[in-house]
Amino acid sequence: MTSRTDSRTRILILALLMCALFIPLNGEDILIMIQVSPNVLNLQNNGQVVTIHTDIAYSAVEGSSVSLNDVVISSYKVDNRGFFVAKFLMDDIKALPLDIGALNTLRLEGSTKAGDFFSGTQEILVINIIPKGK
Repeated sequence: MTSRTDSRTRILILALLMCALFIPLNGEDILIMIQVSPNVLNLQNNGQVVTIHTDIAYSAVEGSSVSLNDVVISSYKVDNRGFFVAKFLMDDIKALPLDIGALNTLRLEGSTKAGDFFSGTQEILVINIIPKGK
């Protein structure tokens, strides 16, 4: 086997392994990692959006299917690594039943274009502190 064929074989194997990351096993849901920003939600914050960065390919996601604790997605985009980024109106997230002064679990869920279900969770701290100077 030539080195050129070896390289092609390695690339094919790597591509198959990467695709396997997005295929649910035994009919199970696809679990993804999410990063919530801000990761401390101050109910007194005047911010406009809560942004969720994911590790699922943008091209795999049916964007309109995505929600955060049953809050409908406001907008979505692709990041510079090709991953799905979701944005939710901060006022909608603040309106959730949140425990102030405690960790609260946010759950992002949605469907892929292939019809598979995916979800990911992160805990964030919720506070209610009036910023100094206000």
